[in-house]
Amino acid sequence: MADDEKNFIERTESANEKLNGKPITVDEMAEGFALCGLKKRAATLESFDAELRGEIGSGSHSLRRHAQLMALRKKMGGVHEALRKAKR
Repeated sequence: MADDEKNFIERTESANEKLNGKPITVDEMAEGFALCGLKKRAATLESFDAELRGEIGSGSHSLRRHAQLMALRKKMGGVHEALRKAKR
């Protein structure tokens, strides 16, 4: 699968597996997201939104990937809002 066809979760899992020998979990992704600065978090969320606006395939794999992305986006959005309220 070309990098263009991979979503954020797949790219992150692949990179982490190459570095640490195991894929990263969605919760670990959200924890790492919390360590980013305001501008990087906002850019990441915008990137997610653009990816979610893209076309969804009709296959079960595409639907599952989209559902995972939506769940991660919701979790990261909550983290971002909590950090903004804390002035971080």
